[in-house]
Amino acid sequence: MGAGGSRRGILQLWGCTELLSPRGDTRCAPQLALLYEEVLYTILHRLGKPEPQHVGDCRELYCYVQKAFGMDPEEHSAIMQQVMELESPIYCLKATVKEAKGILGKDVSGLSDPYCLLGIEARSQEPAHPEHKKRMKAVVKDLIPEDQIHRTQVMNQTLSPVWNETFILEFKDVETASFHLDMWDSDVVESMRHKLGELTDLHGLKRIFKDARKDKGQDDFLGNVVVRLKDLHCWNDQWYQLEPRTETYPERGHCHLQFLLTHKKRATTSSRTQPSYTVHRHLLQQLVSHEILQHQAGSTSWDGELSSHASTVLYLHATQKDLSDFHQDMAQWLAYSKLYQSLEFNSSCLLHQITSIEYRWVQERLRPEQKAELAESFQSLLTYGVSLIRRFRIIFPLSVPRSKDRLQSLLRVLVQMCKTKAFHELCTPSPDLTPLLQSGTAEWFHMQKQHLKPMVKSIEENSKALSKLLLEVIEDLKQCQKIWNKLFIMVLGSSLGGVGVRAGGVRVLCCCCAVGEASAFIPRDGPLALSNFHQWFEEALPLWLQKAYSTTLERAHRAIQMDQLKPYGYHKHSTSTVDLSTCYAQIVTTWQQLNWPDPEKAFMIMVNLLEDMCKISLMYCKLIKERAEALSLSEQNEGEAANKLCIVVNNIKQLRLLMLKLPEQLDWNQLEQRTRGIIDPQQIQNALHNQLDSTVACLDHEVRDVVQALATKVTTCPHLSIIPLMKFLESELQYLNEHLVQENFKSLERCFHAEGCGLPLETINSAAFQTLETHLALCSAPSRKLIQKYFSNRIQQQLDTSSEKYGAVTIKALYRPSEQKLRVEVLNATNLIPLDSNGSSDPFVQLTLEPRHEFPEVVARTTQCKKNELHPLFDEAFDFLIPAEKCRQEGACLLLTVFDYDVLGANDLEGEAFLPLCRLPGLEPEQDGAEPGRVPQTRLPLTHPKPTDEILRLLESRKGDKEAQAFVKLRKQRAKQSKETE
Repeated sequence: MGAGGSRRGILQLWGCTELLSPRGDTRCAPQLALLYEEVLYTILHRLGKPEPQHVGDCRELYCYVQKAFGMDPEEHSAIMQQVMELESPIYCLKATVKEAKGILGKDVSGLSDPYCLLGIEARSQEPAHPEHKKRMKAVVKDLIPEDQIHRTQVMNQTLSPVWNETFILEFKDVETASFHLDMWDSDVVESMRHKLGELTDLHGLKRIFKDARKDKGQDDFLGNVVVRLKDLHCWNDQWYQLEPRTETYPERGHCHLQFLLTHKKRATTSSRTQPSYTVHRHLLQQLVSHEILQHQAGSTSWDGELSSHASTVLYLHATQKDLSDFHQDMAQWLAYSKLYQSLEFNSSCLLHQITSIEYRWVQERLRPEQKAELAESFQSLLTYGVSLIRRFRIIFPLSVPRSKDRLQSLLRVLVQMCKTKAFHELCTPSPDLTPLLQSGTAEWFHMQKQHLKPMVKSIEENSKALSKLLLEVIEDLKQCQKIWNKLFIMVLGSSLGGVGVRAGGVRVLCCCCAVGEASAFIPRDGPLALSNFHQWFEEALPLWLQKAYSTTLERAHRAIQMDQLKPYGYHKHSTSTVDLSTCYAQIVTTWQQLNWPDPEKAFMIMVNLLEDMCKISLMYCKLIKERAEALSLSEQNEGEAANKLCIVVNNIKQLRLLMLKLPEQLDWNQLEQRTRGIIDPQQIQNALHNQLDSTVACLDHEVRDVVQALATKVTTCPHLSIIPLMKFLESELQYLNEHLVQENFKSLERCFHAEGCGLPLETINSAAFQTLETHLALCSAPSRKLIQKYFSNRIQQQLDTSSEKYGAVTIKALYRPSEQKLRVEVLNATNLIPLDSNGSSDPFVQLTLEPRHEFPEVVARTTQCKKNELHPLFDEAFDFLIPAEKCRQEGACLLLTVFDYDVLGANDLEGEAFLPLCRLPGLEPEQDGAEPGRVPQTRLPLTHPKPTDEILRLLESRKGDKEAQAFVKLRKQRAKQSKETE
């Protein structure tokens, strides 16, 4: 397409065909010439370093816009000459001082009252105070005239001030200009009594003496930032380090600044006569039109991506005009939505703009003419889109590739648009889609009938034509059933922009209207698929639900009456729980087989099922406790009564596990997806999740009550030993979650230690009670406390170990409190076990600080690997930056793990050693400064982890604690490697 043809197509999109000359050129199109002037002016007065994805060569940009506007060389040269003669704009830096962090505290209180001075310095300017000319790092008030200095507010008593203040700074030459910001601590004259009242430490007293030596009211320097403007992009947002004037306090914190390079007083006609937003929209529409036409000329569809040249021009224009993100999105929406009605491209390009308009709608305010323009675009696109949907069989035929995707994209755009606040505020409700689809279906049917109407009106030809028409109608029915209906349901849901259009009705009206005149002639080749047959069974649903509930309740009653509260096989629960779980499994299977098609009705069925199962569960708890009490009275044996209460706890816990599995077994996720847009998510949360959580909480309460009764029975019966209770708790602890363990053990503690409990202390096995108390402390401890206890135990084992069965490792370790540094020298390892087939090993040592939650930022260190050695000499040193207080934590240690390097598989474990950090030489201040050569060598025998450990079992039972599970997994891996080497 030539320049004239391209420009003709673009002007037709703009509605500017009246500007065309009789010859078809556009020399008399003033709007296009003014817009071309605007874009040339933008490129000529470009500011800022190019972004990585943008075009940096201005000559390439000139060549691109000349093609995009269809300008011949003569027109381009003439307009370019006019632009160069125009007055240059005023260059501006829009600087926003957002916040700062980590600044110095200059006041007695240890805080500061910071404020900022900022301005732009040109190298040609002389300092305002000549006497400070020799200062290496001058400040704003020494370099910039006072009338060009801007000042932020003072933020009182803070080291992390937040300003969010914006200033417009003018400059002439970007090559020579620099931005300066100085941060100061405001010093207000205060009485000595007030300063002493704020005194908190010795540093504060030093500040008082320092203030006394300086002039009253003199502000303290906190730091400065200097940025050359030629190093800035058009838009910058980052943290800058505050630089000092002296080296006394090199670390002065950081300041968060945002910069935007803009223009003021642009000399182009468009900038002087039209709003920035309108000019940008015209420019955007011009460039996007060119991009679309270029793709169409190359026989490819446009996917919405602009070329780097177009993106660069639009970015420069938006930043120079200081156009907000909202107005840019709105301009894109207006341009794209108008172009979509004239040129062929993917409508998904509109989704981003309408989503951005919705997101920023509350934050922005539009003028009346802009609101009218936006409303008109909404109404125009809706009318055009609905007209396409009305004729979707013709516009989006399945024979054309991606037709279904194109219709789906259009539907999504229209739905999203009609849901926005902007649409509801600016536009009237959209028309009902149902009659439009009905009329479109009828038009399609009559068009097909007219197309197939025979030229010869004989009976034979009429019969053939009718047969073809019926086949096309049947094929359309199949397409509506398999493709179009699913698409409408998936995208539209239940309504389009708040207008009630039942998605299921789309398929019905498509079928009914298409069948309209031909239903009597459908051939009997085979049965048609049944639709909505599930509605035949809808009246029977309540009866079935009631029957399921009553039958399950009867079976639960019968199972409890037959239950002797004895363990069922190898399980810890009894037979009644097995029967109840079978009933629940049958309900789950029936729900899966039912697969009710109507999402709204399916949700109601699920709510009823859950309510019934929750009621049965709570009823079971009541009846099983009554059963245990009845059996205990008949036996008159307190020991057996305690055992039956143990079984009751196990039964309720098993029932609790069954209830927690229901969301997965009943597939609540799929149900929530099916009801999306039909059922409010909060209603789903209340009716399903909250109800289940409430029932589980009731079951937890029932467990606590039974354990409380069990503890009371033990303490009130002198002849009843504590041993059965302890054994029960030992076997059941991993069954209970952490919360229940803590609550139950608190109840037991109150029973054991209460005055006058009736249990003579001499009857209690002290060793057993001590074991129970220890177990109580472990089970009620947080996971991190257990991990610390684990390493404390391993350290004690290390100290008690003298055997070098697996070899030993020799190190030197020294801690320097002044540097907060731990230095470890790995000297050698001796008597290692040969793990390779050649009778040797390839050892290396891994050094980690444990527990990991105490040293999360300290990475593991590793020595070099020594090939074919059983007595390797490493002689390597490592430094770890850790505070002294961390070394004194319980279980804090240096873990040295010796591995045998394996090329193909996992490294084998030679052994591990633990060095307690609390015993490090130099940890105490009086030991600091010891020479490394004087640090004694420490020989640590290597040990292997035990395959079983009580703490690891407790941590493994806490399934919901990811940190505990990760720790257990690592230690199990070590134990497995150890087992393989023994």
